[in-house]
Amino acid sequence: MIESQRVRRNTLGDILRRSHGRFPDKVALQFEEEALTYRQFDHLVNQTANVLMEKGLQKGERLAVLSRNSLDFAIVTFASAKAGVILVPINFMLNTEDVAYILAHSEVSACFVSPEFQGVAQSAIEQAAISPRLLSLISRPAAPEGEWLPFRDMIAHAQAHEPEVELSDDDVAQILYTSGTESKPKGVMLPHKSIISEYVSTIIEGNMTSEDVAIHALPLFHSAQLHCFLGPYIYLGGSGIILEQATPDLMLQTVETFKATQLFCPPTVWIALLRSPAFSSRNLTSLKKCYYGAAIMPVEILKELNQRLPDAQFYNFYGQTEVAPLATVLKPNEQIRKAGSAGKPALNVETKIVDDEGQEVPRGSIGEIVHRTSHAMLGYFRDEEKTRAAFNGGWFHSGDLGIMDEEGFITVVDRKKDMIKSGGENIASREVEELIYQHPKVSEVAVIGIPHPYWIEAVTAVVVPKSGEAVTAEELLGFCKDRLSSFKAPKYVVIAENLPRNPSGKILKRELRLRYEILATQS
Repeated sequence: MIESQRVRRNTLGDILRRSHGRFPDKVALQFEEEALTYRQFDHLVNQTANVLMEKGLQKGERLAVLSRNSLDFAIVTFASAKAGVILVPINFMLNTEDVAYILAHSEVSACFVSPEFQGVAQSAIEQAAISPRLLSLISRPAAPEGEWLPFRDMIAHAQAHEPEVELSDDDVAQILYTSGTESKPKGVMLPHKSIISEYVSTIIEGNMTSEDVAIHALPLFHSAQLHCFLGPYIYLGGSGIILEQATPDLMLQTVETFKATQLFCPPTVWIALLRSPAFSSRNLTSLKKCYYGAAIMPVEILKELNQRLPDAQFYNFYGQTEVAPLATVLKPNEQIRKAGSAGKPALNVETKIVDDEGQEVPRGSIGEIVHRTSHAMLGYFRDEEKTRAAFNGGWFHSGDLGIMDEEGFITVVDRKKDMIKSGGENIASREVEELIYQHPKVSEVAVIGIPHPYWIEAVTAVVVPKSGEAVTAEELLGFCKDRLSSFKAPKYVVIAENLPRNPSGKILKRELRLRYEILATQS
């Protein structure tokens, strides 16, 4: 490596080493009873990186992680970055066939798996017809089992010196596979430079500091928790509490116990927290910065959160994995005045709204949201066609439909594929959802279009009532007809116990459309 390149290099491993230098004895991360200072965390990361290299993993090879949240997950994340090995975090809720697809598509050379997913991983490896050189069990103490090596035992006697690897800021650090709302996930290639540029935007826009105590409860395999919160706080030198799962009572208890100042949840989890009896009994006054994303927060839920957490400031982070994932931010002083908005472009982002030909549309008109940003991915792994389509015209095409108002605030109207076309009219599902959320008995709602012999698509609302409340489809149909234009009002309402969603909190409307696709023919 040219010496000047090493001097200027800025990778994920470099930011951890700097935080170690600034805050060696400060707690970096805690998981259950184990707390690691920045010195201890960096040493474990170095040991792991050195073991990866000793086991023969070369720069650019892929390492898969299939696990719930844990300290080991965080260690492997930064160790792979220091070793020049590309991390491939895998959604632990996928079935064997989906895991096998990712393993085969990315051609992983190593798999790090928590014991509960070992069976799925082993079957997926066989189905993918690959032969990883390194198999390790992380997250929980485990005895050796065949080729699977217990992680902490494997690294226990390794050297803790900084590994010497020729790395560039433009090297791919991670391949994150999209959440699978489409038929096949795409592998998003994120280089160190894009990720760290996104950290800078997140820190500035989210008013984050090294004094914060953050809770990392949402899945770390997803870019939101990983790159909007875990990574930025390691960059800053803040302290974090890792939770294995985002269960409401545990999250609320953790806020009280550790006097956490920061919490991120998608709207569905904020709703679950509000409905937990512990929300009223726990001391949550330490919470000062609250973030939401993955979906727009229903206005009525935001109002309730502001009433029940009056000292907390709320931020809406909008984006997607392909931009690492932050694109726009709605800040605390804008939450009520611009309720429902995704905010304005973040520090390192330029955003506009375009038509199908890529031309910018007038303010107030619906079009596709596109970005130019240093956060952006390099492309989709082994998919040049979709990469070209994503970057068509020199902008990244989000696939989201939105409106930019005269002040430059963006409102996400729908995904392109979620726009309902009924009776020749375009109907934004979110507008109908916002109205239904105003009903006092409604906890959650998703609005979809289903096939209809006359309307082509019929507006259909799938509603989850609040606990202890009973509401009928007829009641909700009447509520909507009194408040919406006739063509926007649902033709059907389904009362359900829950809504299907992925671990990032996104409601899987594709699954709902499949579930209720023959509803109109049954009526």
